[in-house]
Amino acid sequence: MDLITEFTILVLAAFVGFEVISKVPNTLHTPLMSATNAIHGIVLLGGILVIGEASGFLNELILVIAIAFGTINVIGGFLVTDRMLGMFKKRPKPAEKTPE
Repeated sequence: MDLITEFTILVLAAFVGFEVISKVPNTLHTPLMSATNAIHGIVLLGGILVIGEASGFLNELILVIAIAFGTINVIGGFLVTDRMLGMFKKRPKPAEKTPE
């Protein structure tokens, strides 16, 4: 494929992704984030597998940067999901003070 075709696919994928995500109701954001974290984990594994076959300094450098950003994305996604799920936990009631 030539560069114009690849760029067109990238722009269309970004547009479709934005439209799909903007239609998701608020109650489904937590499960959706968990699913995307799993997908990003698979992408991260793919990057690790590809770096073994990469040749050339520039290719290896780009793959290391991509793996680092992917790792940050996965960890950050799990932290945000954990925080969102924490909003649904019951908080302990404060202890009542007894008069002395």
